[in-house]
This record gives sequence, C-alpha cells and structure tokens, in this order.
Amino acid sequence: MRIVVIGGSAAGLAAALLLARDGHRVDVIDRDDLEPAVDVETAAATSFRRTAPHLVHLHQVMPLARSLLLERLPDVYAGLLRAGAVESPVTDRMPPTLTDRSRHPGDEELTALQIRRSTFDWVLRGASAEQQGVRLVGRTPVTGLVVSDGDPRRVVGVRTEAGERRADVVIDASGRRSSVGEWLVAEGARRPERTAAPCGIAYHSRHYRLRGDAPRPAPSRISVIAPLPHFTFGAVTADNGVLSTVLCPLLADAPLRALRRPDAHDAALRTVPGLRPWLAVADPITPVHTMGGLHDTLTHLVVDGRPVVLGLHAIGDAMCTTNPTLGRGLSMALQGATDLATALGQYPDDPEEQARAMAASTAEHVTPWFVEQLHVDSTRVCDMRRALAGEPPALTPEFGERVEPGQLRAAAMLDPTVFRALMSLISMTVTPREVYGDPRIRERVRTVLAASDGFTTGSGASRHDVLAAIADPRAAATA
Repeated sequence: MRIVVIGGSAAGLAAALLLARDGHRVDVIDRDDLEPAVDVETAAATSFRRTAPHLVHLHQVMPLARSLLLERLPDVYAGLLRAGAVESPVTDRMPPTLTDRSRHPGDEELTALQIRRSTFDWVLRGASAEQQGVRLVGRTPVTGLVVSDGDPRRVVGVRTEAGERRADVVIDASGRRSSVGEWLVAEGARRPERTAAPCGIAYHSRHYRLRGDAPRPAPSRISVIAPLPHFTFGAVTADNGVLSTVLCPLLADAPLRALRRPDAHDAALRTVPGLRPWLAVADPITPVHTMGGLHDTLTHLVVDGRPVVLGLHAIGDAMCTTNPTLGRGLSMALQGATDLATALGQYPDDPEEQARAMAASTAEHVTPWFVEQLHVDSTRVCDMRRALAGEPPALTPEFGERVEPGQLRAAAMLDPTVFRALMSLISMTVTPREVYGDPRIRERVRTVLAASDGFTTGSGASRHDVLAAIADPRAAATA
C-alpha cells in the first residue's frame, strides 16, 4: 500500500517503521524538519516544537511501551539503551515507606525506561530515516485532505503546500492539535466524535545535569510522581546524567503560577521531602517549560457502528490524550501503531473492516484508561481545590464493590502487593476493572488501611512554607 502519515510524532514514526517492515511504502509528512540531529544533546537543544510542546517535558517509557518496543521494534529498544536510557525496575519506584524491596515474580513486566523524550524521538527518527520504505518529508505543512465521493466518503490523499500526495491509507499522527476533523467537514464528510474534559492543571518541567564528580543520594536513581496537597511533583533520573523534574499545580492557583520562574521552580522543589539532596548535586540545563490547556480527549472515527470516513486512521495524541502526570502517552502511541499495523495486515483490501478493527482496538486498549483518567482527574482537582481553600481533605468513601483511586494509592504506600497493583494500573499492563474490581485487592486495601492508624501519603511543606520559598528563593536555597 501507499501510506501517508501526517506528523513525525513518536506515533507516526513507530507506525511508519512497522508498516514499512510489512512491505508498505510510507511517507511521513511534517511541517517541521525531520532530519535527525547529529547527537543526543543537539536533539535535546532543538526539541521544542510549537505544535508539540510536551516534547520538552518530563517523560518515561512506561512498561507497556517498553514491552511493545521489545516485541515489535527491538532494534529501536537497543538504540535507546545505547543512547543512554536507563532501565528502572519497579523496586526503584517504591516509596521510602516500603521497606520490602525484594523482587517478586512478574516484576520484569513492570520495568520502565528512564529517558528524555528528546532522546527517545531522536533514536526513533534515526531508525526511520534508515528504514527502507520510509520517506521523511519535512518542512512540508499538510493543509487538507483529498476525499472521494461515496457513503461513507473515502480519504485518498493529503494536500500540502507542495501539492497533493495520493495514498491508499492516511494516518493522522499530528497530535493533540490535529486539524483533521475540520478538514473532513470542509470536504463534506462527517466530523469525528470527540469527548474532552479539562485536566485542570498546569505543567512546569525543568531538566538538570547531575555533576559527575558529586556523589549521588542513595539510592542512586530516582523515579517518582506523587501528589501533594497543592501540586503533584515528579523527579526522574533520565539518560546521560539528566535529572528531569515537574511541578503540576491547579491551573486556577494564581500564586503558584510563579512556578514558571526558574528560581521559584527550584525553591518549590526544595520543599519536597527527598528532592533537596538531588538538587544539591545538579545544575539546571534548561529553562522552565510550561504547558497549560491540558485536556483528556478521545476521538472516534467509527460512530454508532459506522465509519465516519474510510481510508483514515488516527493514532497517538490525535486519537487520545490523557493527563501527562501518569505518563501513558507513549504507551498509547505505540499500542495504536501496533494495532494499526495489525488491522492493515488483516484487512488489506477492506477499508471498512480496517476502521472497525481500529475501533475495537480503541475500545480494548484505550477507552478503559481514558474513562479511569477522567475519574482520577476529577477527584484530584477536587482535592486540590479543597487544599487551596484551606478545607480539610474530603472524607474517604466507604468501601464498596470497587476500590477508589485514593484508597488504592494510600494502601500502595504501605503494602508492596498493592503498590504493584497500582503500578500495573498506571503502566497499562492490567485494566482498571482488573484492579479496582478485584476482590483480593479490595480486601488487601481494606486490611492495610484499617491497620494504618490514619496514615496519609504525606503532606510535604505547608502552603505557607511553599509560598514563602518561592517569594524568597535565595533564602530557601540556603535554609
């Protein structure tokens, strides 16, 4: 088949590799330059893209994404390790409240990969540039779709500033700001169905370089994303001695908008238990990158059992976005690319069955986590709003047929089995139903919390202390 991919994203490049290796001819078209950088640090320095601001923020390759790479693109995985990626076993991500860090059967499936997104994309782009059957067409904005008549209509190519490109299949991998819906309507086709809800947070990331001559805190790696009353924080030791951090306050929390300032960002990080020793041996290598307007979104190209259009498929952020604090974007991107390669292989001459197969894959591999994310975000935003208003946390709901997200997280801080269940859920290696509805998990959570004597997951510094730190960063740095 002749295939056009709109967007040189991770989803688009992964799909191009998989499809070219199945014998297809694939053009990847992007408005930005797709030439691989000369080295990993040049890739990092040039990674910001206006249409994909998340590329410069904290990332990890979560276990599902790692598993898909090992199975379908093992050469890319080997390239990530050569580029400096660090394998992170689940025991690395355990909180200090868990003292049993022994390995359990199945832990290998929960191994993550700690790496900057710029490094990940650099390796993937390099593999794509060398892949027979893939052509990278950069600096060429796509401006519309070529659509033929029929019921439903069929996409038969794309329009670019350099002219039309015909294709048997067009893949939308253009990200969260995809214009494909508007292009379809402009051509007289039906609009895809889209569900969207705001995440309610801002996202402030910064990268640091660990000093080579300074002893690292013990343990020598860190990988944590955790909620505190006024913000979620994250810190990950990434590739090539880089420490990546993130702070995620409420979008409506006006005083914490100061976290976009480098001195305020660093001062706030120092108020987080356990992060001060890391900042003491690291120097900033980037400004603070800020991202707002985040939404959980899910787009359907099959509505009421009928394809909106034929010959078009969406993967990656063009199909689904979720709150980046759980790091599921790359997993969904690689899963979508894998499912698409499977669908085209099963139904090479039947575009309607291709569409139905992709809809079924979305229902199985995306929708359960999207629905869970809506619930998690709603609960988290309510908790942060209560903290902002000076109100006590909401009462923990009574145990019912399902465990609630807050109950699961609290018990995970005290019990290694529950912690692994939480990591499996975050990692997308088990479904939300399998965790929240498991009677064994429910009983274990109930037992752990009943014996916890009012344990909380930790409050960090008070709001007064956080605001004082960002108001006087120099004093906070020497305190």
